[in-house]
Amino acid sequence: MTIAKGDKLPSTTFVKMTENGPEKIDGADFFAGRKVALFSVPGAFTPTCSAKHLPGFIEKADELKAKGIDEVVGTAVNDAFVMGAWGKSAGADGKVTLLADGNGDFVKAIGLTMDGSGFGMGTRGQRFSMIVNDGVVEELNVEAPGDFKVSSAEYMLGQL
Repeated sequence: MTIAKGDKLPSTTFVKMTENGPEKIDGADFFAGRKVALFSVPGAFTPTCSAKHLPGFIEKADELKAKGIDEVVGTAVNDAFVMGAWGKSAGADGKVTLLADGNGDFVKAIGLTMDGSGFGMGTRGQRFSMIVNDGVVEELNVEAPGDFKVSSAEYMLGQL
């Protein structure tokens, strides 16, 4: 079953790269009591993800926060080392927090996986964005395969 507006996020664990190495992040604790702009990409360093999706959220992070977002978060089915390197290369520090969903547990739990095996990528997360308020999905924007329209930072700004 795919998650929908009004649903509470399931409890899963993410991994964040820190100065001291990978750190486990409990999803329920992370989203509790705050408003988070979350976006998911099929993979770090992939073309649309690196050229448009992450840069758009970096560029619009201050505008999102001015409209009530406490933290801007990106996730992908990649390990914390890859997510950390992607964030550094894109200049995400201080703007966008990148959380690794290395085994795809989060996207499986919310029903938003995709089959990237035709590209040698295995099971990945679909391209989407959501506004999460105290662990509850307020807005959900899932892209059609190959599209990049409704999951952008610009689109999300219009929802706030």
